[in-house]
Amino acid sequence: MEKPKRSHLLISMKNKGFFITFEGGEGAGKSTLIYRLDTELTRQGYSVFCTREPGGTALGEQIRQMILHSPLKISAQAELLLFLADRAQHIYEFIEPALNQGKVVLCDRFNDSTVAYQGYARSLGMEKVQALCQLVCGSLIPNVTFYLDVEPKEGMERATKQQRTLDKMEQEKIDFHARVREGFLQIAQSNRKRIILVDASKTEEVVFRTVLKAIEEKIIR
Repeated sequence: MEKPKRSHLLISMKNKGFFITFEGGEGAGKSTLIYRLDTELTRQGYSVFCTREPGGTALGEQIRQMILHSPLKISAQAELLLFLADRAQHIYEFIEPALNQGKVVLCDRFNDSTVAYQGYARSLGMEKVQALCQLVCGSLIPNVTFYLDVEPKEGMERATKQQRTLDKMEQEKIDFHARVREGFLQIAQSNRKRIILVDASKTEEVVFRTVLKAIEEKIIR
């Protein structure tokens, strides 16, 4: 594959990096995709920082454990606020510093997940949750977001084949995951300039090549 020119990248990212987020339901393949993109972009000479939500920071990992793996029964409102606390620390501690250093930041989940899961699927209200996300993030908006779309049933089948214990979110009923997908599709429809919808039912290689090509085009411009 021909190595992309990076002259425009070096100019546009001299003082600020490029923020890419990846969204999707359970089993969409985000983690595998991000790993491969990190490897390839690093090989091409880009400075890449990979992270995830919830998690990424020491505080975030504790929040992740609390939300996804603890026996605690957490209300929808408390769940939302925990995710936002994680994001506030994440931006402060890692995302903004990485962007200020001119890095390409690859983030597994961000605001769109919160709006889809808590705003839509948990019925807290998409506009209300979006407003809270904006309060936490300020002017920070991803340069581009890839939404990996897959039927909930197929996604859950993939997740269960990974031979690991499913987290509390993954253990939700299929109706919940269907609502999450509906939420994501509404968000993607309303943000066509930022969000690129990717058919995650395709093979891992097809998804990787599709997203890599889009990233190279976005960064170089």
